Amino acid sequence: MTAVADGWAWALMPMAQQSTDAGLRGVAQMSARIAYVFMCLTLCWGVLTATGWVRNLTGRKALRGGHMVLATLTLAFGVVHAAAFYFLSVGAFSIARLTVPFLPSGLARHAFGIIGLELMIAIAITAGMHRFIAYRRWLWLHRLAYLAIPLLAVHSFFGAIANGHLAVLWLAGITLLVPVVTLSVLRFLPSRALERIGLVEELV
Repeated sequence: MTAVADGWAWALMPMAQQSTDAGLRGVAQMSARIAYVFMCLTLCWGVLTATGWVRNLTGRKALRGGHMVLATLTLAFGVVHAAAFYFLSVGAFSIARLTVPFLPSGLARHAFGIIGLELMIAIAITAGMHRFIAYRRWLWLHRLAYLAIPLLAVHSFFGAIANGHLAVLWLAGITLLVPVVTLSVLRFLPSRALERIGLVEELV
């Protein structure tokens, strides 16, 4: 009887592993999508905070607080997305593969995701230390978000292609990316150009 029970246990183990892996992959996919949404919202809200274009709607302190909450949620779901691959029983990623980009056995899309997430973590750490860092240096580090966003967007789209979900997700992904790109471009346009297109009032 013991041998029979052991045989059944060994037979059921692959099924249990497949079920667990399917659940973990589902968590990884869902957390990636939520992180993508919060990432786009974080950058948009950050541009609006930095420029003061919506300061009349609420105070600057509330704007900064909202930006920090969105950034925290982005990082939380991004870390959950990466961590899910570590706990897979089949095809699990090592700590090195999750933290070091462009390893010989790695893929370019994974490297883009690693670099983007690590840039955002570095930005979050330096944001909490801005009082101890020269403003120009802090601002340069904070603007690395404009590099992290396209890296993570490329990672997301190539991940959707690899998983066969691009046909379902491409419209939502591009829809969220359009305001990010638009606000990023407007953020760095000269004031005169913004006055000409009517986004800011000319100072008299």
